[in-house]
Amino acid sequence: MITSIRSRAPGRTMARTLLVMLPGAGSEATEFAERGMVAAVRRRGLPVDIVAAQPALELYLDGSVAHALHRGIVEPALAEGYARLWLLGISLGGMAGLLYVSHHAALAEGLVLLAPFLGTQGTIAAIAAAGGFAARSAPDAAITATERRIVAWLQDFLTRRPPAPRLYLGYGQADRFARGHRMLADRLPADRVVAEEGAHDWDTWLTLWDGVLDLAPFPASSGDKP
Repeated sequence: MITSIRSRAPGRTMARTLLVMLPGAGSEATEFAERGMVAAVRRRGLPVDIVAAQPALELYLDGSVAHALHRGIVEPALAEGYARLWLLGISLGGMAGLLYVSHHAALAEGLVLLAPFLGTQGTIAAIAAAGGFAARSAPDAAITATERRIVAWLQDFLTRRPPAPRLYLGYGQADRFARGHRMLADRLPADRVVAEEGAHDWDTWLTLWDGVLDLAPFPASSGDKP
C-alpha cells in the first residue's frame, strides 16, 4: 500500500515534470511540506508537480516496493501525461528510489539521494573491501538480495555512466551512513554531489536539498529540454 500527497506547480494545470518524494523510516510523507522541502521548490518557481509518497514498511521487507511505486504512482502519472519523472529519496526512501531505477531506469530522468540507506554497516564494509562502487563484482558477503541488487545497479551505472537517470547525492559529514555516501560520492561528478556539515536529520536534509536545487537539476520552464 502507498499513500500519497500531491502538490501542483502554481499557475499550471499540470507540469511536464513529476517529482516523487520518498521519506525515510520513521518519517511521514506530510513532512516534505511541513519541513520546507516542497516550499524550496516553489520558491524557485520551478515547473514541477510533486507527489510525496509513503510506501508501507512491508513493501520494503518483502522487496516489492519498486513494483508498488510503479503501479501506484508512476503508471497513473504517465497515463496523465507527465513526460519527465524524478525521484527523491531520503534514507530508506533512497533505497526505494534506487530499487525503482534498477527496474525502470528508462522511465526516470533523475534520482536525488539524500543520506540514502545503501546497506547495513556490514554491507558497506564488504563493499569497501571488494573495491567500492567501482568494483565489477558484488561483494563476497552474506548481504540481502535487495542490497545486492542496489550494489549491482550502482556498479553498472557508475561504469557505463549513461545520460539518464541523472544521479545527485547529498549527505551530512556526520551522518551515521556517511562511509557509504563518501564511497558513492567518489564515483560521481563533483557537480552532482552536495556534502554539508550535519547528521541524519531533517535540518541537514533541507540544507542538502537547497544545495541540490542550486545545481539546477530541473528544467527552468515546461518547454525546456532536459
